[in-house]
Amino acid sequence: MLEVGAVPAEDTLLCLPALAGAKTKIGINLDGPHRYRDFDILRADANRMSCFSDESFDTVLCNSVLEHDKHFWMSVAEIHRVTRPGGLIVIGVPGFAGTPRERKTSRLMRILYRLQLPGAMVAALEASTLTLQPHFFPGDYYRFTEQVVKEVFLDGLRNIEVRTLMLPPRIIGAGIKPV
Repeated sequence: MLEVGAVPAEDTLLCLPALAGAKTKIGINLDGPHRYRDFDILRADANRMSCFSDESFDTVLCNSVLEHDKHFWMSVAEIHRVTRPGGLIVIGVPGFAGTPRERKTSRLMRILYRLQLPGAMVAALEASTLTLQPHFFPGDYYRFTEQVVKEVFLDGLRNIEVRTLMLPPRIIGAGIKPV
């Protein structure tokens, strides 16, 4: 199992109780190397994971990383390269909150309508979307849509699932690399 962007802290994905039985867990991060609990975090660039051969991992996890990656498409290609056929890829990124129709019926929009704001302000709010504010660690370049997660990040995979969770929204997508 590989986590792209792993950190030596309890909130890294490799510490999830569901992954306790994983035979081998490895993380990569630009600020490695680190040893944490039962795994190593190597100093590596997700854009060029030359430390791993093709099809090295059964599972590759990447959460809260691609928005900080100026060349995220290179990291996505590397994630696909190092995942074995039949392997699982899971990617989480910040996204945008719902379609305009969903936002119109949201609790927040209903409250704003009751405040009887000027029409131009309501129109501006209807045209906008909630998203995670920039947090510049180390840079913060992108926000993504469900369509990008499905059609770009998980392109070519099968059994694709994409979900938008929380506010501000996080988009989590998963798929299986074909055999």
